[in-house]
Amino acid sequence: MMSGVLSGCRSVLVTGASRGIGLQIVKDLAKKTERPALIIATARNPAAAEELQRVAKESSGVHVVNLDVTSQASIDAAVEEASSLLGAEGLNCLINNAAIGKTMNLEMVTAEEMLKTYEINTVAPLMVTKAFLPLLRAAATRGSGMGIHRAAVINMSTVLGSIQLNFGSVLGPLAEFKWYPYKASKAALNMVTRCLAVDLESEGILCVAVHPGWVRTDMGGPQADLSVEESASSILSVLAGLSEKDHGGYLDYTGKTLPW
Repeated sequence: MMSGVLSGCRSVLVTGASRGIGLQIVKDLAKKTERPALIIATARNPAAAEELQRVAKESSGVHVVNLDVTSQASIDAAVEEASSLLGAEGLNCLINNAAIGKTMNLEMVTAEEMLKTYEINTVAPLMVTKAFLPLLRAAATRGSGMGIHRAAVINMSTVLGSIQLNFGSVLGPLAEFKWYPYKASKAALNMVTRCLAVDLESEGILCVAVHPGWVRTDMGGPQADLSVEESASSILSVLAGLSEKDHGGYLDYTGKTLPW
């Protein structure tokens, strides 16, 4: 199923690639036979991202770039570095994956934690996308239709950001997660995705929010449904099939549309 994934996509940039789903996406992309020629993996502390550095060393076309998504200076520096790697062809696919989340119920939640989470999970993806827009636009001028073969912004969301589903027992075991900052910030990220979709549609830049599933990562915990390998593989399959019909959408890792 995965052979030929992302066919026609020349370049991908993944934020938060030092661990978890971001790292696995980079690993999967690097080993595909038909793969992007250029994979830019960003990390807040590249020197400490040993596994990511190993992937970059062993795979041609994988570049590790420093990026603190909460620092405009760092974002601007990453854009400059990416520009030198990408050249006139621009960037085909930006995956805003960097995020934080932890248990924070009504008794525990603080304004500081709300703002910190909102900054990383909502504001940062918007600012990163805004900064990389010239590179996405450069790629968009070289293609037609909509999809990762041309230019796309993929915002890693969560089913926990669904306002409709966050009531009663609809979410099953996930309903037990009392994550005020995380849920609110991801619901806001969904709106950011919709706003971007409205503004970038005329330029042919696809914008989609994707729920990666409940994944066994540091954030998801050991009881989660999916391994990082299963999640990343499924996400890449969904990305490969995205088109105009998905623009402005909110999808899960199987490609199913989620309610806002």
